[in-house]
Amino acid sequence: MSPPPASTTPAQLHPQDSSSLVDSRYAVMRLMVTLALMTVGACGMYVVAVVLPAVQAEFGVTRADASIPYTLLMIGFGVGGVMMGRLADRFGVMVPLLIGATGLGLGFALAATAGNIWMFSLAHGLLIGFLGSAATFAPLLADTSLWFVRRRGFAVAVCASGNYLGGAIWPPIVQHFVESVGWRQTYLGLGIFSFVAMAGLALLMRKRPPLAVASSVGNSGLPATASSMPFGLSPGAAQTLLCVASVACCVAMAMPQVHIVSYCTDLGYGAARGAEMLSLMLACGVVSRLVSGAICDRIGGLRTLMLGSVLQGIALLLFLPFDGLVSLYVIAALFGLFQGGLVPAYAIIVREYFEPAEAGARVGTVIMASLLGMALGGWMSGKVFDLTGSYHAAFLNGVAWNLLNFSIAFFLLWRVRRMARDARTAQPA
Repeated sequence: MSPPPASTTPAQLHPQDSSSLVDSRYAVMRLMVTLALMTVGACGMYVVAVVLPAVQAEFGVTRADASIPYTLLMIGFGVGGVMMGRLADRFGVMVPLLIGATGLGLGFALAATAGNIWMFSLAHGLLIGFLGSAATFAPLLADTSLWFVRRRGFAVAVCASGNYLGGAIWPPIVQHFVESVGWRQTYLGLGIFSFVAMAGLALLMRKRPPLAVASSVGNSGLPATASSMPFGLSPGAAQTLLCVASVACCVAMAMPQVHIVSYCTDLGYGAARGAEMLSLMLACGVVSRLVSGAICDRIGGLRTLMLGSVLQGIALLLFLPFDGLVSLYVIAALFGLFQGGLVPAYAIIVREYFEPAEAGARVGTVIMASLLGMALGGWMSGKVFDLTGSYHAAFLNGVAWNLLNFSIAFFLLWRVRRMARDARTAQPA
């Protein structure tokens, strides 16, 4: 057989890998598999919050020390997301997913046999976070953004909803098994299930995403220059600002998510009620992410980020005057509805303003910052509680960090609008 002519394009040689797969039925099928993967991988994030009271009692440590496993898990999750994003950029998303399946399985098994809080924390930070759950968030967000154009915001929101869907599903299941067989046996079961489920689903993700074509105009109608000058700043400066904003919003977000079970226990409502509130919060977060994704397709990532920041701040303030059982259920639902779209908005902002070929690494970096924020917020809230004996100061701390997030989003949007105004002024009459 004669070799193809020099003019033959890669798309002609491999039509199955061409850009015709963007927004295709295959892309939708792949999105459903991605949703399942993220739901399974999310178990690492939410299980530790449910077992926190039992672990604290068994190991005889303070509330702050009992929060360390979550803190290290989120740090590992964030740092691992950058590595996994780079692996996905280079080899495709299946490779980090298989690593993640192994990491989760081994991590839960090691944690189940831990004899002290430090071994328990190491298992969460290195295996469950860095090598496990990290593979099922940033790489999947970036991968999804490269398979859709017309409804990119909604598709990324569906993908990200798996994280909250896992948060809605796992806490009541884990709480049930903790009460019936103990937290150690529960962790062993999670290890087996997560490895088998993730490894099987990962094999369906072999295909590499088609080469994405950067759009010169963002969904907001403002210039989304996916180029060397995002927001009119250097890529490093732009990335740094997004990372600081991501840390700030997630320090605020971590307060209710990490400590709602302990908060309800302290108020006398019991851990089971707290687990139900966490599940409700994250179930409402699924709705929030889907709605925010649709909003993002209309107004763009930056404006969606600002809207979510305002609403999250309002929800945090509502925790201060109301601590009745019914009130807490309502506020937990509102918090989930208000803040669910924040993290996916960062993936859309990166996709709108940075080069698409760098999607995995840059989304991974911003998500790393958000998870560092969750880690810092989880530990900081426990420390504030230990110092004051109350969670009220921790809620106020969250509000302050939330204001920082809003300020950065407002600044970036102001720069984009000024760039648009300058471009119109420079055009000849």
